[in-house]
Amino acid sequence: MTRYIALIEQDKEGYGASFPDCPGCVAQAETLDETLEFAAEALAEWMADRQSDGLRQVSPRSLAEIAQLDEVRAAIAEGAMLVGVPLIFNAGRALDANLSLDADLLAAIDEAARARGITRSAFLASAARQKIVAES
Repeated sequence: MTRYIALIEQDKEGYGASFPDCPGCVAQAETLDETLEFAAEALAEWMADRQSDGLRQVSPRSLAEIAQLDEVRAAIAEGAMLVGVPLIFNAGRALDANLSLDADLLAAIDEAARARGITRSAFLASAARQKIVAES
């Protein structure tokens, strides 16, 4: 899975994320967790827009390369942090997957999905995406 380095900065209103390799790709939210989630969505949309414009996907630079940029060094000196964000495209097509889950866990998943008004599959996909982003 390809990861891009995001610069995370905090201000009075919350957190903001920007990608040195992807100019104009930004996300913001009140919490760090939300910011990381929105950053992953923004990154996927930014890359999809490039592809629809006939442009190639930008290759990510390493953490070490990003950390040496003057503007990044200045932001880090003021409390910003660098985080790897996974690029997860939405292919727009569903595939069947055979999963084995504990019966009580499956019941809890179904209950949580119903409470949110979504399908089991949508719930599991959302949970998996959140877990991947949170562990980046």
